[in-house]
Amino acid sequence: MITRKETRRVLVRNVPIGANAPVAVQSMTNTPADDVDATLAQIERLAAAGCAIVRIAVPNKIAVEAFAKIRQGTSVPLVADIHFQHELAIAAIEAGADKVRINPGNIGSPDKVKKVVDAARAGHIPIRIGVNSGSLEKHLLAMHGGPTPQALVESGLGFVKMMDDFNFQDIVLSIKASDVLTTVEACRLLSQETDVPQHIGITESGTLATGTIRSSVGIGALLSEGIGDTLRVSLCSDPVNEVRVAIEILKCLGLAQGPTVIACPTCGRTQINVEALAEKVEAMVSGLTAPIKIAVMGCIVNGPGEAADADVGIAGGRHEGQIFLKGKMVEKVPEEKLLEVLRGYVERLTKGN
Repeated sequence: MITRKETRRVLVRNVPIGANAPVAVQSMTNTPADDVDATLAQIERLAAAGCAIVRIAVPNKIAVEAFAKIRQGTSVPLVADIHFQHELAIAAIEAGADKVRINPGNIGSPDKVKKVVDAARAGHIPIRIGVNSGSLEKHLLAMHGGPTPQALVESGLGFVKMMDDFNFQDIVLSIKASDVLTTVEACRLLSQETDVPQHIGITESGTLATGTIRSSVGIGALLSEGIGDTLRVSLCSDPVNEVRVAIEILKCLGLAQGPTVIACPTCGRTQINVEALAEKVEAMVSGLTAPIKIAVMGCIVNGPGEAADADVGIAGGRHEGQIFLKGKMVEKVPEEKLLEVLRGYVERLTKGN
């Protein structure tokens, strides 16, 4: 069992963050900032995949106008991502943002940051403070000899103090680097110094394959130590993939429920397309919350044998497969009908969940 770090509670619309609330999965839209219809469509896809909070870039006034329309078109909690211009943060709050993400270091003077804080206070919404290795203050880079974990933490704690000076505690803090070990050590150090909820992730982690690996290692390490209240898997890919990877990380650590699909690595005995079938099964159960185990196996050895603990599964044969429940074969099905028949068993097992 994982003992989670006790942090303060922050509410993003109807999603609690911190204080042992479930770890909230986030993602960010990559549609054009002014394309309302495309952004709304992507938000709905993200929500269907299990995303709890969606962040939207707001780089200009046109994007603020679009954000207001997007806010009216969905009930999903929305975060406005702001850089450099405090006026945009205030406008986004007025447009209905449920949280704003800022880096106080590039917003400008403390007076400008305070204006954002005052607007957030009036709007009863939290602020996420984002500190990245690529945007650290110059004096910290010089003092620490680069974007070290200590430099990242010092920057983050400096902004926490700034919020305390403004008497504003409704914050979430993230400190990220593209280097996994730097990020993990920084988040560990930060966790020792404050009860502010942490948003965790590996920034600029890479493509679907490499980014999934780096994010899984870094985020998994932190979560296993009880660190992290909300997360984003940052991938150069369809944002829906970010959500799917995040949920799998959480399920692996017992921090989220949902179907688990296992598949054998295949060998010379395999006579059906296990890879294609397993991918279709994963897509089929995406969004379900029932904690069932589904196996897609290439032969009778890896079917009811090695996957005997699966709730339901397929054991491949020559142009056909066996459906098995809890290790017992229940019927034999032609290969082209395997997915359809499996779907029926999954629906029966998840009925009511």
